[in-house]
Amino acid sequence: MKGSKQYAGTFPILLALLILGTLSGIRFGAVQISLEEMFSALQNQFLSPETMPLNERIFMEIRLPRAILCLLVGASLAVGGVLMQALFRNPIVEPGLVGTSSGAAFGSALYFVLGATFQFNAGEWTLPLAACGGALLATFMVFSLSQSKQSGKSAITTLLLMGIAVNALFLSGVGFLSYLARDPQARSITFWNLGTLSGANWHSVLIVGISTLVCVVLALRYAKSLNALMMGEEEAGFLGIDIGRLKLYVLLINVIMVAIATAFVGVIGFVGLIVPHLLRILNGSDNRFLILNSVLLGGLLLTAADLMARLLLRPAELPIGIVTSVVGVPVFIFLLRRKDYFF
Repeated sequence: MKGSKQYAGTFPILLALLILGTLSGIRFGAVQISLEEMFSALQNQFLSPETMPLNERIFMEIRLPRAILCLLVGASLAVGGVLMQALFRNPIVEPGLVGTSSGAAFGSALYFVLGATFQFNAGEWTLPLAACGGALLATFMVFSLSQSKQSGKSAITTLLLMGIAVNALFLSGVGFLSYLARDPQARSITFWNLGTLSGANWHSVLIVGISTLVCVVLALRYAKSLNALMMGEEEAGFLGIDIGRLKLYVLLINVIMVAIATAFVGVIGFVGLIVPHLLRILNGSDNRFLILNSVLLGGLLLTAADLMARLLLRPAELPIGIVTSVVGVPVFIFLLRRKDYFF
């Protein structure tokens, strides 16, 4: 472990980079918005919102909620990656391993194909509800099927393997629904599974913001227990930690946080896998440091990816999941070839 001064020094640097990245993400795009227009829009929102020019309306109704949602989703995925890698004591685990992402993808595909048939309609919340339902179902299956009949407990290795199996099952379901779907439905499934922030609004910011804040606070509560778990389950048990309860709570935090984020933006990969590794290279494996700083670095990386997705083919927009995969794969290969990043 490195000294507390080194841990503290990383936070303001990441915060400054995050602010700079967020301002760049808001400013640049199909329509460029100046800093003066941003400040003017914030003032007019309270004084005379009905007289705001077009660029200021774009800032308030499109760019600002999108930028905030991008930060929240990036933070959720990154913190989820920290929790899962600490829980499984495996550096190649990411939040979707326990079925969260594949379950959400299955729920959304089910809605796209069969939603009209069953007349399930909850307005703009219909798709997020379907995705959350699928994510909760998949994760419940992983946790239930991995429990031992004798002890009622689930081993980390069993959870890992069961997550792989359930992920394969739900992704097969997505493929089957895509096969049954008509062209518009199949396109919707494909686009959602590649991730997009184009539907960001203040309602989604509010819901994802509440879930992210609450789950990050809860994750920090279990950071010391996860540090002890890194030594092994027996050693953590000797320190008075209830391993079964810890696994259950950490899994629930991950599911709620990642499922709600995924429900609004679709499946986005590699953020939860790469961010913890980059932070370990900077300052080691203390989960208190990793959780706090992954909020910033996760938001920063997803903001950069979103900016690339909007600028590469502007005025068209690439699905953000394509950008995170193209950037994430070479970074992950580089990390795998290092010998000192494992914990």
